[in-house]
Amino acid sequence: MYEFETKGTCSTKIRFDIVDGNLHSVLFDGGCEGNSKAISALVEGMNAAEVSKKLKGLLCGKRGTSCADQFAGAIEQRL
Repeated sequence: MYEFETKGTCSTKIRFDIVDGNLHSVLFDGGCEGNSKAISALVEGMNAAEVSKKLKGLLCGKRGTSCADQFAGAIEQRL
């Protein structure tokens, strides 16, 4: 299980596995519970690199980042 500490978001940490290039067991600590559960459910089993490309650059208000954007960075770091 890979752990990534987020910066500039309501969530504080993202945990996930990458098996054979695909995402599994994605969990967000904190943040918007419904959104984080939705992201986790939607990306389960998907290709990690493709998910990162889709989520990178999505912003939340004026924060300059978002939980999805931080997740994209975490995936890139892990790959």
